[in-house]
Amino acid sequence: MLRKTFSVLCRSRLLLHPSVCQPFCDMTPGVESPAKRQKMEVNGMGDAVVEPVLQFKRLNDAFAPVRGSDHAAGFDLFSNKDMVVPAKDKTLVPTDLQIALPEGCYGRVAPRSGLALKKFIDVGAGVIDRDYRGEVFVLLFNFSDTNFEVKRGDRIAQLICEKIFMPTLVERETLEETKRGEGGFGSTGSN
Repeated sequence: MLRKTFSVLCRSRLLLHPSVCQPFCDMTPGVESPAKRQKMEVNGMGDAVVEPVLQFKRLNDAFAPVRGSDHAAGFDLFSNKDMVVPAKDKTLVPTDLQIALPEGCYGRVAPRSGLALKKFIDVGAGVIDRDYRGEVFVLLFNFSDTNFEVKRGDRIAQLICEKIFMPTLVERETLEETKRGEGGFGSTGSN
């Protein structure tokens, strides 16, 4: 009876410490093996939490996204072909990747700090919706006075998975008043 109770709890979405849940779940028929489960970790309160998974598919011989370090916020994205971003212009650079983002997230394509600082290269139009399944492209802006060469295999941007809040849109005749009111650009101070 105890094993059956823990089996039901483990299959539910209750957050239980793995040292309590896992031994019973592993012995119960019909429960997935540890190799088939999503990666679990224990948070600071001792609760088991499912680690989100970012899936990707290579279209041809694309470079897989990689983290620059263990705690990097994003995954580096690579160019899949040689291109030139003309001076004071922009170019759409292919990655030859498709992605599937975790539930509750969107992808933000962000600049790499080194390219921005040293080469005046920035990234634009950087939102990837969770339901988008087409190829990921990176829009590079060149703010310098010289052409910027992109080689196949160059790290051109980073993909950051960010949680998103999806509110319901409601139209109103009036909105709640605030102290700031309609003060816009520069209205809260000049520095």
